[in-house]
Amino acid sequence: MAGMNTEAGNDTQTFVSWREFVGSPYAASLALVCLAVWLHAADSLIVATMLPSIVAEIGGAALVGWSVSLYEIGSIVAGAASALLILRFGLRAPMSLAAILFGFGCLLSAVSPTMPLLLAGRALQGIGGGGLVAMGFVAVGLIFPRRYIARAMAAVSTLWGVSAFAGPLVGGVFVDYATWRWGFAFFACQAFALALWIVLRNEAGVTRSTADAAGLPVRRLALLCLAVVLVAFGGVEVSVLRTVPSVAAGLACLIGFLWLDQRAGANRLLPPRPVDPTRPSGAALIMIVSMSMATIAVTAFGPLLVTAIHGVSALTAGYIIACSSIGWSVMAVLVSGLAERFDRLAIALGMAVVALSILGFLHAVPNGPVWLIAVYATMEGAGFGMAWTFILRRTMRLVEADEVERISAAIPTMQRLGYALGAAYVGIVANASGLLSMETAADAAKVARWIFASCVPFAAIGLAAMSGLLRDRQVTPRP
Repeated sequence: MAGMNTEAGNDTQTFVSWREFVGSPYAASLALVCLAVWLHAADSLIVATMLPSIVAEIGGAALVGWSVSLYEIGSIVAGAASALLILRFGLRAPMSLAAILFGFGCLLSAVSPTMPLLLAGRALQGIGGGGLVAMGFVAVGLIFPRRYIARAMAAVSTLWGVSAFAGPLVGGVFVDYATWRWGFAFFACQAFALALWIVLRNEAGVTRSTADAAGLPVRRLALLCLAVVLVAFGGVEVSVLRTVPSVAAGLACLIGFLWLDQRAGANRLLPPRPVDPTRPSGAALIMIVSMSMATIAVTAFGPLLVTAIHGVSALTAGYIIACSSIGWSVMAVLVSGLAERFDRLAIALGMAVVALSILGFLHAVPNGPVWLIAVYATMEGAGFGMAWTFILRRTMRLVEADEVERISAAIPTMQRLGYALGAAYVGIVANASGLLSMETAADAAKVARWIFASCVPFAAIGLAAMSGLLRDRQVTPRP
């Protein structure tokens, strides 16, 4: 990679054309970062496309929700650890290690004869992929001169949308013309090539710090992971004696994580009182967790249900799910120039569209037509794309100055936590409503109705929490 960013701040005002940027010495570094982001962004959509074929070959329908939960757990841990690892070891070693872990996770999934072993591979993919994307964004700020950062971020955002389009295509091609195992192997080859590329690049790295290894919140992250695993475990075989204690223990671990984190002082992962809806930061985090839990069902179970109910191909099911990411990317670009005075309006409209899309799934997934499911998937993504940037901007504007960095990191972390908990929760609902005994399209439609109906309360909680973020407040101007 090219050397670190050492240019003066006045370069940020210089216009940079795409021709100049692509022709600069930093083009290879951009390609490397984009490959890291591609692996993470495309992976979940490819796996979602391949899941029906995976379940048909090796079984494990009861564990489908775990494919999302374990991936997100790994991403949470990797995201939390990335900054400290970069400070201690520079950028090259941690980023290459993340690529290697991702590659080994893909290989493990590719050769798995059973779903539990495949899920172990998914956990490794989550750690590696989460580390790659976190360190990729860090690399943008560290490697590129500030005058190039806007172009670099635009390229990465565009690639994210391209990944949403290409991911299901790649997964569908392997399912229809080869095997899902080769799909995992294909990504393993890319990950190992990326690791080699990172090692061979002449990258100056980041100045290492004498940061203490104890700075990594191992105990808190372990509690957070255990919370998700316990909730997911309660859905493997649904019964009162097994599910209720497991979910209760998971919630206790989550409460323990929040308690320990608030006692951690400067080493906190979350802002003060993170579940207090009267505080802007608390309202934002509750809203994000709730809406993430409410919307993960279509990614975790959508392809399986759509293929079972409507008889579409894996490729078609994958593209229906990809509509969400495409809608997010397109809408985010369209609204990116809105002035700050429109923040509250964009957040309110965006979250309302997301909530409406869940009601849409409740009708369209069991009843069809297929194109209507794609419309609601696009609505869901567009709603998030309309609101996401402004959620971050308004929350950062309202919190205390010394909490800006922490809330910036907490928002994506809590989004991933919501996805992980949501997938575990929806897994319980799916198994309780007859996922494992489905024989006809009507059976699958009944399961779909239960799954998406169970998401509606979380959307309602998210909208209620949103009011705390949108409330008029006296704000101290901040540069």
